Amino acid sequence: MAEDPILSAYRQSIDNIDAALVFMLAERFKITKAVGEHKAKSALAPADPDREAKQIARLKQLATDADLDPEFSAKFLRFIIDEVIRHHEQLRDGVGG
Repeated sequence: MAEDPILSAYRQSIDNIDAALVFMLAERFKITKAVGEHKAKSALAPADPDREAKQIARLKQLATDADLDPEFSAKFLRFIIDEVIRHHEQLRDGVGG
């Protein structure tokens, strides 16, 4: 069966967006690794609950403005933050990251 050209075009766009997301996340984690290294050297806490709350609120507003479910965006950011904190704890404990 021949592939639907409209569906194929949509899927290509989705694939491009997925690739961009992966590269953006990789870049974000490079930066947060540097933050974690700085925190470990400076004896700063791996987590910053006040900053996290502000970031989640900011992202929820951005999501609302973009017509994206703000609760989904908050869960997505919470997942990323939790992973960053895990990496920062490993750096603090000398495990690597």
